[in-house]
Amino acid sequence: MKTSHILAAAALTLLAATGAQAETYEGVNTAVSTKSRDEVNAEAVRTASAPNQNVTRGSRGPETVAVSKDRALVEAEAVRTAYAPDQNVTGGSRVNSKVISTMAHPMDARVQAQQGSGAVAK
Repeated sequence: MKTSHILAAAALTLLAATGAQAETYEGVNTAVSTKSRDEVNAEAVRTASAPNQNVTRGSRGPETVAVSKDRALVEAEAVRTAYAPDQNVTGGSRVNSKVISTMAHPMDARVQAQQGSGAVAK
């Protein structure tokens, strides 16, 4: 019985010794730079003394935006999209499903009604 305990202890000691190996120390990494210390210091001084470096974005008024469409066109698209039927339903809502709108778009119905009433009034 004592022999089995000694063998078990020896096996555990051997297992612990092989599993607990530390990494080797490679030392401090050397810095790789193409600039000299004086060039880096001069760049740091220029950057630190730059005007308005801590101004938050938008604190000097609204920023300019490049306009690509007419405002009325964008508003019309937004209204049409807001009134679109089934706008919250997607094809992925159910497995193997297709979205087939059963509702007429309110803006189309309104235009058809206006055209229909205009045609009768003539």
